Parts: sequence; structure tokens; C-alpha cells
Amino acid sequence: MTDFFWWLGVIIVMAIGLIGTVLPVIPGTTIILAAAIVHRIVVGPEKGMAWWGIGGLILLTLVSYALDFASSYFGAKYFGATKWGVAGAVIGGIIGIFTGFVTLLVLPIVGAIIGEIIAGKRLISAGKAGWGTLLGTLAGMIGKAAIGLAMVSWWLLSVRSPIAFH
Repeated sequence: MTDFFWWLGVIIVMAIGLIGTVLPVIPGTTIILAAAIVHRIVVGPEKGMAWWGIGGLILLTLVSYALDFASSYFGAKYFGATKWGVAGAVIGGIIGIFTGFVTLLVLPIVGAIIGEIIAGKRLISAGKAGWGTLLGTLAGMIGKAAIGLAMVSWWLLSVRSPIAFH
């Protein structure tokens, strides 16, 4: 029965982690990874995920963070941002990570626009860089959610449910 409660607790924590893949206040993939590690330590190697699987989850966690930073950068770059606009988008994104969901969307755009204006571009051109940043940020959120879902699915397929029928 104890295994069931640990398994259920991990499912709940991983669900919170999935929510965190789109809410910047919660480090989603890190929570999912931590839940898998804690489960392995508590229930032991015969009932937990294998260490090579944990290694795969670590790799996916790192990829999700790289995607988070790269998405704003490439979104802004695709829409013609200069290095100033890209720097503004990245700085805005970093600040946005710590300030909430709405500001995660808004601050990279504002940063890209301010950076473009500093570089001497007109407001319309600067706005295009901001638009690209928004699209890149949204694509990054979708990608992080997909990675989080893949991590949870991998864990569910690797760990036998304690309520499985024999």
C-alpha cells in the first residue's frame, strides 16, 4: 500500500510539473525530474525508474531549458531583430521567468522593441522584432510542455503501477 501512495504522490507532483512547463513561476521539467528521482530512491531500484532512464530525463530537462532561451532568440532573429533587439528579448525573458506568466510573454517583447529602438530602428520595425519574440516564446512554451509530457510518459511506461492487475 505504501508503494501506491508514493506512486500516486509522484503522479500529483508530475502533474504540477506539467503545469509548470507553461507557468514560469514553477520549474516544470525540474519538478518532474525530481519526482522521478525521489520515487527511485524511496521505492528502490526494482520498483523505480532505472538510472539510465533518469539520465534521459536529465537530458530532456536540460533540453527544455535550452529551448526556453533559444525560442525567444530565434523568434526575434527570424523577424529581423538586430543584436540589440535579441539582447533585449533575452533580458526581458530572463526577467519574465521570475515575475509571472503575463510578464513572461510581455517582457521579452518589450525588451526586443526597446533594443531595436536603441539600435535606431523605427517603431514598426521594432514591433516586428517584438512579434517574432512573442511567437518564439509561445513556441518555446509548447515545446517545453511537449518535453514535460514526454518525461511523464516515459516515467509511466518505465515504472510499473502498484495497482496493475496481475
